[in-house]
Amino acid sequence: MQQSLIIKPSRTQKQFTNKEKTFQTASRRFAFNISEIDSLFPGFKAGDFAVLYGPQSVTTLTSLLCVRAQLPAQLGGLDSDVVFIDCASSSSLSNIGHIAELQQIDAQTALERVHDMRVYTAYRLTSLIMEKLQEAIETCNAKLIVISDIAGPFLHDNVDDQEARTVYSQIMSYLTNFARKHHVIVIASYLPYESNRRNTMLQEITNAKANTVLRFTKTPYTKEVELEKHPSYMLGVADLTSENQALTDFMGSARANPNYFLM
Repeated sequence: MQQSLIIKPSRTQKQFTNKEKTFQTASRRFAFNISEIDSLFPGFKAGDFAVLYGPQSVTTLTSLLCVRAQLPAQLGGLDSDVVFIDCASSSSLSNIGHIAELQQIDAQTALERVHDMRVYTAYRLTSLIMEKLQEAIETCNAKLIVISDIAGPFLHDNVDDQEARTVYSQIMSYLTNFARKHHVIVIASYLPYESNRRNTMLQEITNAKANTVLRFTKTPYTKEVELEKHPSYMLGVADLTSENQALTDFMGSARANPNYFLM
């Protein structure tokens, strides 16, 4: 038995090992576990910097991911704590607690594993990301970082256009490199600010820097998710027309089926 440990593997053994590694790598995808979305986008991988565009209800999806990240790998999770940066109270931690209960996870325990960091200004957000984010993930060994309403602080008049462009571009580049360097997943939500004159500029910067872009839209006639950008997945659009058709109904679907978000 001991000798077998030092025998050079045969070609067949090498092939098996490579296949096994490929399977393990593929299984590390971190998905929403919502069939309509997963059919289009199989999931995030370590090193991704992703942006989710959508209405306020898209924060329910980021809350869902905060809970799913805590699940063990065999249930599709990351077995990890989460660093959660909430810009201007754009998201409610109560969503996280509620989703945890639906998955038969103690809500208080789930909330304790989400390390909440609230910011209200562009200056504070920049400082937190570029000076304290690394320490934050190392302290709790987080594999997922969620930033809620990432552009919001940069759309206020207390930051001039040129400074907003320069600094926002810097933190977008920083997050892209940070995700790759530390092998973590960074997911930011981008809420609608169509009437804000600076919004188009910030969207262009965001799309250029993120490696994954998902857009959730709802009209009186359609509800869709579009994969706008990804380095390897095929881009496309999926209808959200089943019982989980509206973003605001995701929680309702979960109430009807407590295991809906589980693998």
